[in-house]
Amino acid sequence: MSAARPTSHESTGDGPSGDGPPATAWTAQMNMLGDFIRAQRQLANLSLREMASMTSVSNAYLSQVERGLHQPSLKVLRSIADALQLSTEQLLSQAGWATATGSAAGSAGGSSAGEATGTEDAIRKDPRLSPEQRTALLGVYRSFVGGATE
Repeated sequence: MSAARPTSHESTGDGPSGDGPPATAWTAQMNMLGDFIRAQRQLANLSLREMASMTSVSNAYLSQVERGLHQPSLKVLRSIADALQLSTEQLLSQAGWATATGSAAGSAGGSSAGEATGTEDAIRKDPRLSPEQRTALLGVYRSFVGGATE
């Protein structure tokens, strides 16, 4: 008779470093990343097995990443980005791990990166879009504005 235990991706209520966001926010980020990767893979007409071959990552692990069950390493994210012909920055920002030059860092300064974040937030909050449509639209939007970081 044990109390409900958190799953591996909901561990102790903190992010991976122990001082990060609560597990529910962390889980939501992992789910968004997984949804984004799945949508991009499907847009590229790749099966999990094909992408696994391209990334040298097992299809079982890729499936778990897509379902938000695992936090992929930077090396795995780079492999996935390369296979999907995306920038690693796009995957990092989707996971909430954008670098100092990425969209998350520019939101306080009111720069064009902050405006992009506002647009992305609007896409994420639009109730008329399905999760798959949001993910695809975010990917298309970022492909247009991705080269315009200031």
